[in-house]
Amino acid sequence: MVSPRPLAYGQYYHIYNRGNNREDVFFEERNYAHFLKLYARHIEPVADTYAYCMLKNHLHFLVRIKSEDERTTSATNGARPRSPSQAFGNLFNAYAKAINKARNRTGSLFQNPFGRSLVPDNTYLVGLIIYIHWNPQKHGLIGDFRLWPDSSYRTLLSSRPTRLKRDDVLAWFGDRQMFQTAHIREPEDPKGLGDP
Repeated sequence: MVSPRPLAYGQYYHIYNRGNNREDVFFEERNYAHFLKLYARHIEPVADTYAYCMLKNHLHFLVRIKSEDERTTSATNGARPRSPSQAFGNLFNAYAKAINKARNRTGSLFQNPFGRSLVPDNTYLVGLIIYIHWNPQKHGLIGDFRLWPDSSYRTLLSSRPTRLKRDDVLAWFGDRQMFQTAHIREPEDPKGLGDP
């Protein structure tokens, strides 16, 4: 197997992963909250987050890897992660350890390595956000993706404080109304956006 390219500083990426053998990685509602807590600890020092969706057996995130100058010290041990790729690896390992302990299981939880696709341009970026938000409906988990609780869609429309780069996302669409309008139709599955 060829190792994936390391995540490059200053670039936007679609980060995705799924359960080993397509098995569930989120078993209870509290698992999603725990994952986001670990995400904040491991990823916020190295990346900005624009959109996400977590489903029972896989997840999607749109991030921009911070430049080396933008990186902050890691909340986990006071030292910078060796690389952004390592930070994501640490996140998935930390979450897997917590789930293995809580569920009395052993072995891999996620597929390895995690998926990553470089976002080539703004058109792709906007389409990716819509694709990420539509995922629960696409997979038949809910009749209306806007009601999925473990997605960034509603947070991006709210005025509550958030760690997401809400202003940037809404500006890419034009405004809140245009963001909502752009989400009306299910997106096609453009090359490179396929589920893990």
